[in-house]
Amino acid sequence: MMEKPSKTQKPLLRLYDAITLSNLWLSILSLANDEQVYAYTLADAINKKFGFKPSRLLVYLVLYKLEASGYLKSHTLGKRNYYAITNNGKLLLDQGKKLLNERANEV
Repeated sequence: MMEKPSKTQKPLLRLYDAITLSNLWLSILSLANDEQVYAYTLADAINKKFGFKPSRLLVYLVLYKLEASGYLKSHTLGKRNYYAITNNGKLLLDQGKKLLNERANEV
């Protein structure tokens, strides 16, 4: 798990933000690929697995966009909404991981 760079390391901090918060969809799809996810606890799950904690509001916004685009599908169980990854979401996740790996190997 990567540590958040200090504010004095501005270029590294921008890179960190770009691959964590700015691309939160990768973390959400990754977790949903393992099992269905519950929106309210998703920020804590991201913190536990990936080492950064987005705001719940940002998590909800990204969830709604992923669902509207067909990458996640929600269903209600009791009073809770859960999200599961779709086949298109799995494809997008694989493409995102491939792109990150290719870029990391290029630099």
